[in-house]
Amino acid sequence: MSDCIFCKIASGEIPSNTVYENESLRVILDISPANPGHCLVLPKSHAENIFEIDENLLKEAFAVAKKIASALKLSGLADGVNILQNNGGVAGQTVNHFHIHVIPRKEGDNVTLKHEGVKLSSEEMTRVGEAVREALN
Repeated sequence: MSDCIFCKIASGEIPSNTVYENESLRVILDISPANPGHCLVLPKSHAENIFEIDENLLKEAFAVAKKIASALKLSGLADGVNILQNNGGVAGQTVNHFHIHVIPRKEGDNVTLKHEGVKLSSEEMTRVGEAVREALN
């Protein structure tokens, strides 16, 4: 997509601090990182979100995210990682190009990804489960 910033970065049209690249993906350091080493896994082909991305590319992107997570741990930049992938504005997606955040974590860092759990009755859990199972068919 010609006006997509992540397409331009993934293709090399816009410079980035690339840590990994293959034929279909580029992994860059986030310019506004949650922690040092925060990486973005960017497909070179455009898909807005998880609902649009090719399934084989999705599998490859998550396999590369695992590789990056391992490198962050091995390098000493992370004791753990968060793998984060947002879809839609309501979910925090700010760039409409599928991407995966690999966020290195250290004890005592300032990154917060917490939520309050929602209390559901057993009837509500049953209804939700049925809705998901029905949508899968």
